[in-house]
Amino acid sequence: MSSSSPSKRVKVTPNKDPEEEPASESKPAILRIHGPDQKGIVAAFSQLLYGHGCGIVNAEQFTDSAANLFFQRIMFDHSTMHTDRTAIEFGIKEVCERFHMAYSLNWNDSKKKIAIMVSKYDHCLWELLLRHRADELDCDIVAIISNHEDLAHVAETFGIPYHVFKVTKATKAEVEQEELELLKERHDVDLVILARYMQIISDDFCRTFDHKVINIHHSFLPAFIGGRPYHRAHERGVKLIGATAHYATAELDEGPIIEQDITRISHRDAVNDLIRKGRLLEKSVLVTAVKAHLEDRVIVYNNKCVVFD
Repeated sequence: MSSSSPSKRVKVTPNKDPEEEPASESKPAILRIHGPDQKGIVAAFSQLLYGHGCGIVNAEQFTDSAANLFFQRIMFDHSTMHTDRTAIEFGIKEVCERFHMAYSLNWNDSKKKIAIMVSKYDHCLWELLLRHRADELDCDIVAIISNHEDLAHVAETFGIPYHVFKVTKATKAEVEQEELELLKERHDVDLVILARYMQIISDDFCRTFDHKVINIHHSFLPAFIGGRPYHRAHERGVKLIGATAHYATAELDEGPIIEQDITRISHRDAVNDLIRKGRLLEKSVLVTAVKAHLEDRVIVYNNKCVVFD
């Protein structure tokens, strides 16, 4: 009888097809520009980015003919860049100076840090935190500030620090400085969200976070100023209610509008129906506005906003 040695398994590694090689990870940056409308702007920025080895992923533009202003948002991939950021930034600055444009460039190296300010109404706070947990808001929520203890349990549920600053007429200025110190010095916050925060912030606060404070309120202004607006709207027999999200400015509730929405009301709707429908609108409108800001889709000019898709 003949004997044979055990066969050996040989691992064969197939040749790699270059076309099947995984593509390098995309590195998106966002450039926003606006200024006087004139010929050659789009071509200039396209050529600039191409010359540095960057590819345009998405570009949107708008022209305000009445104001003769041009706006553009460009998302470009810099993973294939064959120069460096300094060179691109110098080129962008040079082109903007040539066309008298203002610009903002975000390399998306890190997520924006946001803080939420809230009083006792919790519907907007819950919505923001749940959307963030679902990865629908690309940011880091670093703090929740309130003038009441009531919603501390909500912050605890999501593991977010909850800071209470009691506000009175006598201490308002001092307390606000403490809030600013927390927001700027300790957390270096990029965006503050007033999620039904029932205190008026100062001009100094607005200047510190210029176009970086988003407020939400019902759209009854200026018709129903003050407390119990839904009760007064019901008494008036309104047929539409709405919500408005805007940047907070020194002029109370007069800042640039980012997002609005409405829903119909009928004679069958009681006050509680108006409140319920209004809160649904407030949640949706606020999240939409915050998402637009986080994604650098907003350009502010002349106290209004261009909001790209």
